Amino acid sequence: MDEVGEIVEVHQPATSAVGAQAVRLSLKRAVSEMGVSRSLKTLSAMNQVDGFDCPSCAWPDPSPEHRSHAEFCENGAKAVSWEATRDRVGAAFFAEHSVAELRALDDHELERFGRLSEPMYLAPGASHYVAISWDEALGRCAETLRALSDPSRAVFYTSGRASNEAAFIFQLLARRLGTNNLPDCSNMCHESSGVALNETIGVGKGTVSLEDITDHAELIIIVGQNPGTNHPRMLSALEAAKRRGARIISANPLPEAGLVRFKNPQRVRGLLGRGTALTDRYLAVRVNGDLAMFAGVNKALLALEERHPGTVVDQSFIDDFCDGFDAAREAWRELSWADIEAASGLDRQQIEAFAADVAAAKSVIVCWAMGITQHRNAVATIREIVNFLLVRGNIGRPGAGPSPIRGHSNVQGDRTMGIWEKMPDDFLDRLGHEFGFEPPREHGYDTVAAIRAMRDGQVDVFVALGGNFVAATPDTAVTMAAMGNCRLTVHVATKLNRSHLYHGEAALLLPCLGRSERDERATGEQFVTVEDSMAMVHASHGRLEPGSTQLRSEVAIVAGLGEALFGDDLGWRAMADDYRVIRGHIENVVTGFHDFEARVSQPGGFVLPRGPHDSRTFATATGKARFSVNALDAIEVPDGHLILQTVRSHDQFNTTVYGLNDRYRGIEGGRRVVFVNADDLAEQGIRDGDRVDLVSVWTDGERRAEGFRAVAYPTPRGCAASYFPEANVLVPLDSTAVGSNTPTSKSIIIRLEPAPVLAGS
Repeated sequence: MDEVGEIVEVHQPATSAVGAQAVRLSLKRAVSEMGVSRSLKTLSAMNQVDGFDCPSCAWPDPSPEHRSHAEFCENGAKAVSWEATRDRVGAAFFAEHSVAELRALDDHELERFGRLSEPMYLAPGASHYVAISWDEALGRCAETLRALSDPSRAVFYTSGRASNEAAFIFQLLARRLGTNNLPDCSNMCHESSGVALNETIGVGKGTVSLEDITDHAELIIIVGQNPGTNHPRMLSALEAAKRRGARIISANPLPEAGLVRFKNPQRVRGLLGRGTALTDRYLAVRVNGDLAMFAGVNKALLALEERHPGTVVDQSFIDDFCDGFDAAREAWRELSWADIEAASGLDRQQIEAFAADVAAAKSVIVCWAMGITQHRNAVATIREIVNFLLVRGNIGRPGAGPSPIRGHSNVQGDRTMGIWEKMPDDFLDRLGHEFGFEPPREHGYDTVAAIRAMRDGQVDVFVALGGNFVAATPDTAVTMAAMGNCRLTVHVATKLNRSHLYHGEAALLLPCLGRSERDERATGEQFVTVEDSMAMVHASHGRLEPGSTQLRSEVAIVAGLGEALFGDDLGWRAMADDYRVIRGHIENVVTGFHDFEARVSQPGGFVLPRGPHDSRTFATATGKARFSVNALDAIEVPDGHLILQTVRSHDQFNTTVYGLNDRYRGIEGGRRVVFVNADDLAEQGIRDGDRVDLVSVWTDGERRAEGFRAVAYPTPRGCAASYFPEANVLVPLDSTAVGSNTPTSKSIIIRLEPAPVLAGS
């Protein structure tokens, strides 16, 4: 038993994902949280044309004619069950539980209490939240914002769960106040993707469609990603690709069950048989070794071209659509195989076999997630992935291109709607023209900069539209203390979480509707829209009775605050009463949303323009796709230390912890575990099962996470993994990716120390 009372059991990791067990656990969780009839109504509406979008990941839906009646995964079922629970948290709950008492509970326990059911207020110096009316809550917030000496002393944070409509008026509210302080969860996940892709191909999002994966790609490469846990419906798409003959290469420091074998629960073969083997080639790349791996593949492709001229490099594509190839080619030629092997953790033969697979495929897609984006050299790594695709012309044709997979249901849409601290002037020009005011032009705080500003006493008001800021961000102890420096912290939320307990001098909790709940406004029932990982925009209609009569939609809350602040100067009331008004504004401000209302009303919605995919046009500085030279700068690890990456367990979504098991990795009953190669444990005199403290090493000192069970696991030598948010305390605030400022949650230098023996253990 560790210091937080966990008794962790460790079993052999699974060698397949989903199957009958996933169905059983999904239904068990749904029924326990919602009851039988509510479960049937909820699950049958999820991801359907006339239903609601899953509040979990951003994997795209199949076209309406190919959509199943059960278009959800295990984690999607958990997410909606967690949201649609019958348990409630209101005034009576907070009267019984002080903030100090709640702080002592873990994240799983906090969210198990149920849905927030009424607005709550924590007065300066108070120990308990108390009920407050909506008018008084919005009035207090507006009064504090009006009293700011400078609008830049307010921060408006957004979670990826917010709809397009809510995100649009949230950024409008911040800019009407006079600030671009709009940090969001993109800053912590795919910011590196956006920076690299904008620079190299002129669009900061992926350029492939679901059909490119299922129907066209001959080779699919999955790097730094665990679809079986983070995007489980992706496994169905990969199975469809395999069944028509596509090959799959997966590169990851941890072998993941979902990429080994998939047991599709909607097929007899998946329920009763062995399922479908997915990965044809698995590469156990070293943590932070992906840049070296792709550079090595590019070097190997050049060598193949020299042996077989005109068959490997797509020179006509490069000549017509690209620049910078000559410099990149010379840089690859000068790389030594010894350096590539040392940095990647792979040998030359493995990389050359990878290259041979690539040369044999006419169309290649690369999919990635945060295993790529959360390193110091993340932007350079993604530029090298683009190089890899450009060499063989794998952008702008069916079954080819880059595909960053988003981990939250509308995080990509929020950015499209203007949730960014440095939106370009043309967007701000259109916004100002549409609403008749001058938006601020000075760039605002991203997530890391916002924490620094709060830490340094430069922020008075923090407003969060969803999310769990304290748990999701790096350097947990610093972030907790920083929140306490604010005069007021405001959270729009569905459930209690840790961020609500590390608050400013005063705090407000504003309970909102969930994605699954019906949204009735003055003009009738409303729907919202979202954008998935592949730039499809579609409608989401809540179907369930709201969990409380006091719940308001995110749109209504933000619009209500706008009206409390500014009166009805921009038409806040009309936007709150009829979301078509907001969509009309979006149509006039956001590129690609012409005829928004009509197009989103079509079954399945519509796709936004993607120049590289649609017409091989590249909105870069030169008007061409850009090769780049990226130095091999893999992280160096001192003797006796490891590189730690933070990961999700299978029983969580982002910072939401549904349970304490990770059956795919063989963990039961706890989360404070660290996965380490058995030889590394032996070298340090640590046995499998020993309790250890994790100590991270950074230029400003050390950070410690206490009481973890060491688990011997098949990961490359020198590498380790542990779950977030528990390990976020180890991530230094100032350790960020070059170019994107994303926290380096996948590149933490740590050492293991034996943990003190607890009394009674």
